[in-house]
Amino acid sequence: MPQLSLTDFVDVISASGTPKATKVKQIKNRPAYSPATDFYKRLRENIVEIHRENLNKDILDSTLSGLTDKKKETAYPAIISGYKKWWGKKQMSWFEPPNDLFSSHGVDISVNPELGLEINGTPHLIKLYFKSDPLTKNRIDIITHLMAAVLGNACPPSTEMSVLDIRRSKLISPTVEISLIDGIIDAELAYISALWSSI
Repeated sequence: MPQLSLTDFVDVISASGTPKATKVKQIKNRPAYSPATDFYKRLRENIVEIHRENLNKDILDSTLSGLTDKKKETAYPAIISGYKKWWGKKQMSWFEPPNDLFSSHGVDISVNPELGLEINGTPHLIKLYFKSDPLTKNRIDIITHLMAAVLGNACPPSTEMSVLDIRRSKLISPTVEISLIDGIIDAELAYISALWSSI
């Protein structure tokens, strides 16, 4: 059974025509996950640890220590700066974010937000967005809808499903449900399922 990350699935949905099929083919044929090739792994894990252990946000700067990858040396400071700017003076406390699979048409999507944070009294389940590419409304809607559908019952009451565009210091929590979104997701999973065996 194919298993895609939530980011993979959103990338497929956001493409059209031949690039959509190409993206599915890339996902199927890429090597197995390796921590060594996970560009944001160190930074992502440090963000989680700082909140889980209730540490000072300035400790994030230690993520830069010992970096040898030139691309990380360029990208990481901007991400850390954006994260600290977003954090500001907010009062935040940690809760363990749930994760699970959304399955349909023989395809699994791993729904695994990185952060569970009560922010100024309101619980948020947060998916981190690290990329420099603009975060489109379509991506936000799919991510937050699947988080709510799969994980909503495992969260504290009134939890807001959110995406944090780190580089732009912007937390986005949609409040209006998008019509036909369940049908769109179902159609995309049917497409992936049908294509998977032929590529």
